[in-house]
Amino acid sequence: MTTLETGFRRASQASLVLSIVLIIFGVLAIALPMATSVGVVIVIGWIAVLDGIVQLVHAFQSQGIGHIAWKLLVAVVYIVAGGYFIAHPVLATATFTLVLGIFLFAEGVADVVAYFATRKSGSSPWMLLDGIVTLFLGFLIWNQWPVSSLWVIGTLVGISMIMTGTTRLMMTLAARKLVGEAGDSRLSQKAA
Repeated sequence: MTTLETGFRRASQASLVLSIVLIIFGVLAIALPMATSVGVVIVIGWIAVLDGIVQLVHAFQSQGIGHIAWKLLVAVVYIVAGGYFIAHPVLATATFTLVLGIFLFAEGVADVVAYFATRKSGSSPWMLLDGIVTLFLGFLIWNQWPVSSLWVIGTLVGISMIMTGTTRLMMTLAARKLVGEAGDSRLSQKAA
């Protein structure tokens, strides 16, 4: 077995483990949507705070009072918003969910309008279906808000994790199969 084959075997085993972990965590996220939602909001809050700190440092490295003032304002907004998300994760989850519902509704309207604007030029009916489903999701979130805050973010994150884990698992298995077939054909060529 070559070094390349050994490296591939280790990488594919790690990829399989990561795939299974993603799928398990995705199922847990769907099973515990409120905890996942609050966890996601806290992580976003910390990311915003850290980004605000970076913006603050970068502001003092900028040239010109206008650039410095703008970057300081952006830094303060990021730090305050991130601090709010960390200090009040349940309220931030409700806010985040409402913004998500509005975004999905607007995206759905835009997709439906785009379909009807371009349907004579051969627009795909999938665009219309995507628009209708997205519009429906946005309406569903908005119509059930703030109760939808208890499940939306966690459920969507869980679905995403399951899909990512499944995709990664299938790609890893396909790569293993290709490498196995390549190794088999190399052995048969040596035997001939």
